[in-house]
Amino acid sequence: MVVGARRAGLSISQSAQLLGFSRTTISRVYKEWCEKGKTSSMRQSCGRKCLVDARGQRRMGRLIQADRRVTLTEITTRYNRGMQQSICEATTRTTLRRMGYNSRRPH
Repeated sequence: MVVGARRAGLSISQSAQLLGFSRTTISRVYKEWCEKGKTSSMRQSCGRKCLVDARGQRRMGRLIQADRRVTLTEITTRYNRGMQQSICEATTRTTLRRMGYNSRRPH
């Protein structure tokens, strides 16, 4: 979008106003495209990496299916037993919620 606007003859200020980016961003992206012939997006590599990947989620799912009434502390302990990098209970809770498991109290 940035490169297309600049190649269409728009100025840096016009491109920034049209696309909603800062003038610095427009300049940086267009300069990178002129020098390297491509633009990169660093968005994929931003943020902290997940401690529990897809394989870890499958492992955690098997732990839960083995005993549905196991506590969060026990799940975390069993998960950490076979892993090089241990996780805390908060990470376990977040992972379980992401997997669709929620605690429910019987009525």
